Amino acid sequence: MIIFGTRGYLYQLAVLTLVCGWCGNPAAHTLRKRVTKFTLFFVPLFPFSTKFATQCTFCGGEQQIPKEQADQLLAQHAASQQGNPYGQPQGQPGYAPNAQGQNPYQG
Repeated sequence: MIIFGTRGYLYQLAVLTLVCGWCGNPAAHTLRKRVTKFTLFFVPLFPFSTKFATQCTFCGGEQQIPKEQADQLLAQHAASQQGNPYGQPQGQPGYAPNAQGQNPYQG
């Protein structure tokens, strides 16, 4: 008896601030990659479907996007994070260690 089937994997690639096409609010959107793989005896062998989508964290609306647009959004996200090792948007308050690598907020 041969046991085969499919299994889906969901990867969160980035969190972006975009204007939602559903609710019209500027909100955080998660960029997700959904991969469906063929399995044989519960072992994933090869992917046969890959889809990209953005989902609004405000209203929950999801929109499928092509791979080229997902690559473009990832490149824009990477460019905005370049030179900022702490992951905070430029000009936003947040934690950053001082020159000696110590936490300035600890007493």
